[in-house]
Amino acid sequence: MIVGTAVPYYLESGVGGDVVLMLHGLGGGHQSFAGQMPAVVEAGFRAGSWDMPGYGYSRTVVPYTFESLSQACLDLVEVIDATRLILVGHGLGGMVAQEVVARWPDRVHGLVLVATSAAFDRPDARWRRDFIAARTTPLDAGASVADLAADLVQTMVGRNTPAETIAAARATMSAVPVASYRHALGALLDFERRAALTKIRIPTLLIAGAQDPIAPPRVLEEMAAAIHGAYFLSIENCGHLVNQEQPDAFNRVLGAYLKQHFRVT
Repeated sequence: MIVGTAVPYYLESGVGGDVVLMLHGLGGGHQSFAGQMPAVVEAGFRAGSWDMPGYGYSRTVVPYTFESLSQACLDLVEVIDATRLILVGHGLGGMVAQEVVARWPDRVHGLVLVATSAAFDRPDARWRRDFIAARTTPLDAGASVADLAADLVQTMVGRNTPAETIAAARATMSAVPVASYRHALGALLDFERRAALTKIRIPTLLIAGAQDPIAPPRVLEEMAAAIHGAYFLSIENCGHLVNQEQPDAFNRVLGAYLKQHFRVT
C-alpha cells in the first residue's frame, strides 16, 4: 500500500501539448533545472520541473521506494495531460524515469538520462560503501543536509566549475529534509533496472559529465549500448551536475535531441 501519493509539486512554463518533465537528483529540487526551463520553452515545448516526493513542496510517500516514486510521477503526468511526454532525469531522477518507462512504457515518448545509472552498483563494492558512508555517517552524528552539502557538492563538480554554480547547488541541497535524504539513499540501494534497458523503444539520449566521479561516462555509454537506437554524449568541463555546470552546452544537446525527434506543430 502506498500512502501519501498526493500529486507532487512542479514548476511549469510554456504552452502546448508536448511536455518535457525534468526530474532532479538526490541533492536537488525543482530549482535544479532552472537553467533549462527557458530553453525548453523556446524550443516550443511545455517545460516542467518537479519536487520529488519528500522534497521541496511535495508530500512524501510511504514506503519510499521506486515503485512509490514512479507512481507519484505518473500521478503528476495525469494532471499535466501531455500529448507527448519526454522525461529528463538526472541522477536519482534518471532512475525514477527508468522506473516509469519500465512500468508504463506507453506513457513516455522520449527519454533523456543524465549522469545516472541502471543500478546502484559498481564492480568495486568499496565505492558503494563509501558513497553511502560519506552521507549517512555525518547524519548519524547529528549533521544536517546543509552540513553535508558544504563539502559534498565540491566533490561532485568539475575542476573549473564557477563558485556561483557551486553555491547554488549547495543551497538547493541544503533545503532537503534529513528524513527525505535518508529515505532516498535507502531507495537507491535496491535500484536495479539493467535488464529493462533492452526493452526501451523510444528515442533515448544519455548525457554524462566528462569529469563525473559518481556516474562516469563509461556507465552511461554502456547503458546506451544496451538501449535500442540510443545515443550517448559526454559534455566536457563538468562533473556530476552536468546541466547546472554547463547549461549552455547541455541546452544545445537537449535542444538538438528535441528537434530531431519531436516536431512541434
